[in-house]
Amino acid sequence: MWIGWLEFDVLLGDVHSLKEKRAVVRPIVAELRRRFTVSAAETGSADLHRRAGIGVSAVGGERAHVVDVLDAAERLVASRPDIELLSVRRGLHRSDDD
Repeated sequence: MWIGWLEFDVLLGDVHSLKEKRAVVRPIVAELRRRFTVSAAETGSADLHRRAGIGVSAVGGERAHVVDVLDAAERLVASRPDIELLSVRRGLHRSDDD
């Protein structure tokens, strides 16, 4: 079994409150879950209204499949016009890795 994850650090556009931040981040998380059948959540910078951390994880039997899903999720987030992708961290492990 292969386990892969992404951690996005994003800068939000014209956002002036935590309520406006949620209105931008929630649809991104929902779209990631719906389109790629992954686990996704806001994972960082909860107290900052213009920054957000978004985490994504995927599990699969084949390494290539997990990599394809993570690549597609990264392209989706990078293509959003309402945010600026500052950085992406990625991990990929096999379940029997020590």
